[in-house]
Amino acid sequence: MRLLHTADWHLGKVLKGVDRLPEQRAVLAEIVTLAADQAVDLVLVAGDVFESGAPPPEAQRLAFETLLALRATGADVVVIAGNHDNADAFEAVRPVFAAAGITVLGRTCPPDAGGVRAFAAARSGEPVHLALLPFTSQRGIVRAVDLFGATAADANDRYAERLAKVVARLTEGFGTGTVNLLVAHGTVTGARFGGGEREAQSIFDYHVPATVFPATATYVALGHLHRTQEVPARCPAWYAGSPVAVDFGEEAASPSVLLVDAAPGAPARVRRVELTSPRTLRTVTGTVAELEALASEVGDALLRVVVTEPARAGLGDEVRALLPNAIDVQVAAPTAVAERRPSRAGRSTIELFHQYLTERDVDDPAVEALFAELLDAATTGGGG
Repeated sequence: MRLLHTADWHLGKVLKGVDRLPEQRAVLAEIVTLAADQAVDLVLVAGDVFESGAPPPEAQRLAFETLLALRATGADVVVIAGNHDNADAFEAVRPVFAAAGITVLGRTCPPDAGGVRAFAAARSGEPVHLALLPFTSQRGIVRAVDLFGATAADANDRYAERLAKVVARLTEGFGTGTVNLLVAHGTVTGARFGGGEREAQSIFDYHVPATVFPATATYVALGHLHRTQEVPARCPAWYAGSPVAVDFGEEAASPSVLLVDAAPGAPARVRRVELTSPRTLRTVTGTVAELEALASEVGDALLRVVVTEPARAGLGDEVRALLPNAIDVQVAAPTAVAERRPSRAGRSTIELFHQYLTERDVDDPAVEALFAELLDAATTGGGG
């Protein structure tokens, strides 16, 4: 059977005031086309469908339309909640999607309450044993009484140990005659971050070792870390990564999805498919003249621009005129000011203002002239 593994859509994401939804719409359409062209049996969406627990209606509509479109390809579709998603909202729509043949799970639950599904693959007919593990917070798995008097390390050990027991319970039915799949959202110890993850729910108390994944698993489909990567484990275990670069910390990423061929009694074969629809995120650095020379090379990339010349009024507007896709314009940090500043004694207000601008690497005579004019108006009562 063939699987398509994706995760971390983060629908509703706004980056520096830019709505990513049009880009995400194109990316998800590409994923639907890929699922149809590859005759996929099963689509696994491993959490963080949305950017927040209260996504805008447009983001919800795109998610729901995409899930239905994936189902219309003939594939079974399974979705779990991630740490950005609203678990209760997922549970609320669960019966509605079940009527459409789509499995949605918001909270970790026992095998007989929705934590495990057994079915035949849509096209190949292979028997499938599927375990589902949505994002589980520390407070959701470790009772508060256990944390009193415990060190941070003790708390972390208990989280990892107890989550290992949950995984063991969910996967205890994995047999030799079935395709055994685990879909989970969380951090595996030692895995590499993409750059845009929510750190408070990625490190500290929220990671587990790869040893929790049983050797009997045909494939483990992971979500949460935005970098596509294989996790060293006793079975094939992969993060699909985000299909769009979520922020500039991920500008070196190659957004992709994973196609997985699986059969009973054998490790899955995984193929990474890079997507063509996402826009590139790029950081460019230079003077205004240097940035002008780069203008023809950046295409439609969303840009973070670091200007390496003194700040002045209107500098940001100049940069945006040269680079219309510049959504974040920064001025390089000025040279450090000497620890001992010149004495202010006997210096005029104009001189002090000039010193202030110099310390911040601002060289703009127009600003100084305007300050002088305002100072004159203030000290003469505004007459003129």
